Amino acid sequence: MTVNDAVLTRTAAQAWLAEDPDPDTRAELQQLLDAGAEADAELADRFSGTLEFGTAGLRGAMGAGPNRMNRVVVVRAAAGLCAYLKANGLTDGPVLIGYDARHKSDVFAQDTAAVVRGAGIDAVLLDQPTPTPVVAFGIRHLKAVAGVVVTASHNPPQDNGYKVYLGDGSQIVPPADVEIAASIAAVGPLASVPRGDDWQTAGDDLLDAYLDRIATLVPADAPRSLNVAYTPLHGVGRALVERAVQRAGFAAPAVVASQADPDPDFPTVSFPNPEEPGAIDAALELARAEGADLAVANDPDADRCAVAVPDPAAEGGWRMLRGDELGSLLGEFLLSSGAQGVAACSIVSSSLLGKIAAAYGIRYVETLTGFKWIGRVPELVFGYEEALGYCVDPAAVKDKDGVSTLVRVLQLGAQAKAEGRTLLDLLDDLAKKYGLHATDQLSVRVDDLSLIAAAMDRLRATPPTELGGHSVERVDDLSHGTETLPPTEGLRYTLSDGARVVVRPSGTEPKLKCYLEVVIPVSANDVPAARTQAAVELAAIKRSLATAAGI
Repeated sequence: MTVNDAVLTRTAAQAWLAEDPDPDTRAELQQLLDAGAEADAELADRFSGTLEFGTAGLRGAMGAGPNRMNRVVVVRAAAGLCAYLKANGLTDGPVLIGYDARHKSDVFAQDTAAVVRGAGIDAVLLDQPTPTPVVAFGIRHLKAVAGVVVTASHNPPQDNGYKVYLGDGSQIVPPADVEIAASIAAVGPLASVPRGDDWQTAGDDLLDAYLDRIATLVPADAPRSLNVAYTPLHGVGRALVERAVQRAGFAAPAVVASQADPDPDFPTVSFPNPEEPGAIDAALELARAEGADLAVANDPDADRCAVAVPDPAAEGGWRMLRGDELGSLLGEFLLSSGAQGVAACSIVSSSLLGKIAAAYGIRYVETLTGFKWIGRVPELVFGYEEALGYCVDPAAVKDKDGVSTLVRVLQLGAQAKAEGRTLLDLLDDLAKKYGLHATDQLSVRVDDLSLIAAAMDRLRATPPTELGGHSVERVDDLSHGTETLPPTEGLRYTLSDGARVVVRPSGTEPKLKCYLEVVIPVSANDVPAARTQAAVELAAIKRSLATAAGI
């Protein structure tokens, strides 16, 4: 950093300090300014850019500066959103605002409500930390013009975020995100942003409507005998899940005591994401102790749902289902029950859902990654993405919903149990019917984002001709878009024998993600042999891909 750059950064920091309404971030920023040259790199990182809308709106580490989550960024985001709504004539209903239990989520939500009212638009603020899908449901239920959820979902405890929905109940997509970003950039000094304090609050009436809807998903004559262990991973899911399970007629789950209550520091897990190794270990321990049929988990804002099942072949006697496995089970369950409409999943999810849809005469659509794309598919009847996100009732919630999904999983598990079977048996049924579709992921977390760009550049400059013994039959550079998909940063490799690889930077975390799939024919009902072959092929593809990408 040059001396001039350091001076400009410190000038920007002083200007920020003068208008920051939060004493915590003011004190933090003043400490950095007082530290002198040794804090220049940290200040540069905070002031060298701004948080931008990604797959899930704004998301980042908390702290002072435009490249962090804080009250200044939130007030500007709210003001920009309101300017966008007014410019497009979208003011005939309220903005619904929810929040999770992370540090300052309630403050950010109240700031948003104040700015919305200051802009002359009605605001409805949920009166307690609440799962994200409640807002996605509530937008259409209340005929809101937009929705905001203050959440960083499953990110580490130092992060927070700002998820934005429009009045159709779906997350924002282009060009709305670009237009909102431009409106945010046009916001003047913070003191010029009007505020109000006369917002409305939403409580049990909205939650009851959401729970009533979930209760309708399970027929009165459906089996309901099932023993379940559950963890909300220190998030906001427990209270609503317990009420949803009870209303749907199932016995209350056993809850992991150490993770039962909201805690923004997530003290028992390294990352509060059920996909991460070790995150659901406490739930598995409880499941073993309780002799449970299933273990289920939500991420902290309860829009994702993870499921683990007893498996004598697995270490500890339990294993977590992959997101694609649960997606395929739910897809088969719903479509075989006569559901009509369109099935959809993201390009990084298994190709199996397309074959299930074809078997039942249902149209199938492949979308870009993220429920902002899946949720807005017309006539959607079921959608999922491999990262444990499932939309099982799109007529009510056009987003992933870990609460309604959990109830659907209990319905499926209880039905299988009543027939003397398990979810593993149902997975074997799918393999016999459609061939074994096995997936895996190579995920690399980095501290330096340039490493991700370098890996993508390397793959484009020297494209592999084979991966793990499978010839590369086609390469789609997704940055140019395809016949059916708009442009996105990523590469898709179509391999021989039905295998496939997709490589993309994460939209929410500093990760390079590589999604692998192989398809193994199942002969003579020998599913175990097919699984063994699939594991070997996936491992070989993973090794080849790591070498090709230099990761």
